[in-house]
Amino acid sequence: MEFVHKPVLLEEVLEGLAIKQDGIYADGTMGGAGHGFKICEKLGSRGRYIGIDQDADAVKAGTERLQVFGSKVTVIRENYSDMVQALKGIGIEKVDGILLDLGVSSYQLDTAERGFSYRMDAPLDMRMDNRQELTAADVVNTYPESRLFHIIRDYGEDKFAKNIAKHIVAERAREPILTTGRLAEIAGQSVPMKFKKRGGNPAKRTFQAIRIEVNHELDVLSGSISDMIDILKPGGRICIITFHSLEDRIVKQAFRKAENPCICPPDFPVCVCGNIPKGKVVSKKPVIPGEQEMEQNPRSKSAKLRVFRHN
Repeated sequence: MEFVHKPVLLEEVLEGLAIKQDGIYADGTMGGAGHGFKICEKLGSRGRYIGIDQDADAVKAGTERLQVFGSKVTVIRENYSDMVQALKGIGIEKVDGILLDLGVSSYQLDTAERGFSYRMDAPLDMRMDNRQELTAADVVNTYPESRLFHIIRDYGEDKFAKNIAKHIVAERAREPILTTGRLAEIAGQSVPMKFKKRGGNPAKRTFQAIRIEVNHELDVLSGSISDMIDILKPGGRICIITFHSLEDRIVKQAFRKAENPCICPPDFPVCVCGNIPKGKVVSKKPVIPGEQEMEQNPRSKSAKLRVFRHN
């Protein structure tokens, strides 16, 4: 199966990055290089694109798709949380722009054996990097009920989290839950019928929550943004697309802190903490897809883009 991922908010990202022909751009979630291809098209002979992804399938697909751009492109298999070290490893200290397009790709969802989708029966996996040990099956079958409840409630934002966690624990006591089909069935049985009819597939939020837990997505994001801002050149920009309210909140708060890092009490007449602003938030409100994009690509509906410019 070909790694196809329709780039979300493509024009808005290109505008947000304000691409310079001779600039250096790091894409921390290259995927199938949907955004990357368009970035590379705007680069001159001295421009560089570094595509970073932890997913082996994405690395293979992105490398193939971008080979027409020759030496402008470098692809690295790594989690974006290690971007600073990965760039140093190829002699790059500062970049003109950084892109993160978070969440799960269309390819990952549509490749049944990856175990991301509640629509197809497959082993419960959900690892974005198959070098890691923890799988969705481990989470579902070994986490205590209270932890499952918190994960499904917080990461899945599911009002029936308590019931779903309770049913998972009861079912796994009878037999281990090892497939996506079985987990989807259990989640579906845990949601009242009237909510199933109007709320979409009842397993969607549970699968989202467990995927976030398996890949430590929120921890990785919150621990990375400040370091990435620090490697931007003066005037450099970071664009982050999120698909989840908790992700968006992390980005919003990190950008706000970078713009206004002062920790002095509000009644101090002047700042004495010495924290210096790193730059400005370009997008005071998140940029969201237009109606046409949402119609053409339903997976873009929850997308939000925020942009920060370094001083």
